[in-house]
Formats: sequence, C-alpha cells, structure tokens
Amino acid sequence: MKRKCIELFAGAGGLALGLEKAGFEEIGLIEIDKKACDTLRLNRPNWNVIEEDIVEFSKKDLLKEFNLQKGELDLLSGGYPCQSFSYAGKRLGIDDVRGTMFYYYAEFLKQLHPKMFLAENVKGLTTHDGGKTLQTMLEVFQDLGYEVEWKVLDAWDYGVAEKRQRVVIIGIRTDLKDKIKFEYPKPHEYKPVLRDVLQDVPESEGAKYPEKKKKVFDLVPPGGYWKDLPDDVARDYMKSCYFMGGGRTGIARRLSWDEPSLTLTCSPMMKQTDRCHPDESRPFTTREYARIQSFPDNWEFVGKMNDIYKQIGNAVPVELARNVGESIMEALGGNEDV
Repeated sequence: MKRKCIELFAGAGGLALGLEKAGFEEIGLIEIDKKACDTLRLNRPNWNVIEEDIVEFSKKDLLKEFNLQKGELDLLSGGYPCQSFSYAGKRLGIDDVRGTMFYYYAEFLKQLHPKMFLAENVKGLTTHDGGKTLQTMLEVFQDLGYEVEWKVLDAWDYGVAEKRQRVVIIGIRTDLKDKIKFEYPKPHEYKPVLRDVLQDVPESEGAKYPEKKKKVFDLVPPGGYWKDLPDDVARDYMKSCYFMGGGRTGIARRLSWDEPSLTLTCSPMMKQTDRCHPDESRPFTTREYARIQSFPDNWEFVGKMNDIYKQIGNAVPVELARNVGESIMEALGGNEDV
C-alpha cells in the first residue's frame, strides 16, 4: 500500500518530485499554467495532471473526482501562490486575490480531510501584517480539525546549494495526533556550495547580459557586488539605488564557487537580485538553475527560455521537499496502516 498524495499549485514539480522520492504516490496534481503542466506530463506521463483553475475545480465533489473516501488520503501538499506574502512588491496578503488562494487549499482540506497536510510558503509570511496573516491561516487549519506547527527551513541545510528559506506548515488530523508524531528533518552536516553542483552541467540556453552590463560585471570579483566597483561605474549602474539605504548586496552580485547561490528568482536579469556566474559575466543557464534547485538532469522543462526560468525559480527545491517528505512518511509509519 503506497501512501497517496494530492498536490495543489504543482508548478513544474519540485515539491511533487521530492515527495515521490520520499515514497509518496501522486494521484492528482492541479496546476493552471499550461507550460508547467506540459513539463509535468513530459516527465511523468503516468501522473494525473489536472490543468485547471483551482477556483473552479474546488467546486467539484473532490472525493468523487479522486475516487477517495473522506479521510482516506494520506497527504495534501502544495504551496499556494506566495506573491502577496513576499517581502517584495505589494503586501496586501489575504485581501489580495492571490492571497485568497489559501482558501481553496483549505477547501480541499475540508472536503478530503487527509491524515496530514504540507503547506509551504515564503519566509515573508511569518511577519506579514504583524504575523496576523499566518495566525489566521493556522486558526483556519485548526478549525478544520488539524494540529498545526510551522517552521522556517533553509534549503541550504538539506543538500541544496542555495540559500532559500521557506515556511513549512505541517498539519496532523486531530483524531490521529496520538498516533502520528512528526519531527522536522534535521539539518545536514555538510552544506553544498556551487562548486559541488555546477560541474559538467548539460548544455542549455541562458540569458545574456547586454554588453554594457557585461562590462560592469567584468569588474566584479567572485563573491563581490557593487561596492567592489569603481565609484563612477557603481553610480552609473545603480542610478537612484546608489543613494538608497541598506546594503543592497544583491546589486551587481557575482557569486563565488565556494558559496551557495542566493535565492534564485523567476528572472535572472533583475538588477536588484543579480546572481552572476562565478567565472563568466553572465547569468546562470536554465540547466544551471535546475542543478541549483536540485532537479535531476533528466527532468526536462517545456517552454521558451523565460518560461523555464520562471518554472525553476518558482519551484520548491527537490531535495528540500524530499527531506520533508521523508519526515512525513516516517510520521505516518511508512507504508504501515495509520
């Protein structure tokens, strides 16, 4: 008997692939983005990929859709869209339309009543609106009959050569709280750096800096950023940002081989979040992006270059997902009955 999982907001499959590696059987993956769905289908033709708007799909009889009894599902997983909970951009939270995607996640919980759930989000959720947004979510989960805990995990602690912090919320159905004991995975002793993951990367397309920007990066040493530039070059490159407060350490940032990547973004060309290759004056290629996010080389991505960057930049690192998935599997007692 394999443990069954349904994935919401599946994206290009980082979380689902990690859970599969941990031993879960994916019986349904819901995603609205066509290119991400094509990626899922290409890599896992046997997966039940549902290319639909979750707002509409959640109106259906979900037990019937997945041929389940209430309470039978082992795990509901997914990261509802996090734009409105991020430190960057508008911070409207639950009032923002994307923020209310949380409620559709809750609707799945309510209908399916799985034994456990996994919800992940950006670290910014913990402080959003003074912590009220997260508190509201936890209360909704509790009202639906779950014991809930959360923790901020850094992918770098779990075999991923990237500093990427995510809130991982775990729920255990209250009637099973005495049988299921969950512990977050322990950080690994060794934390990988770019040198460990960017050897012999398969050829792939990648964005290129305009010539003027490339010349700026030619002046930045590995591990350096805008403060390593001549002052006149820094002023010209940064424009008004030059006079802003804060370290602005993401501007004109060249990574070194002996550090992890900073969090990869959906576009490798944003000035505030430069992540330049350690040796060459260019962004990482799409395949280097995938390596950093711990996707295997045989996981192929569908779409144009910018679609692929977006799919990988939005993904949960596979190894982080696997580590959390193994802890959930252990809490459920492996493949024994709970």
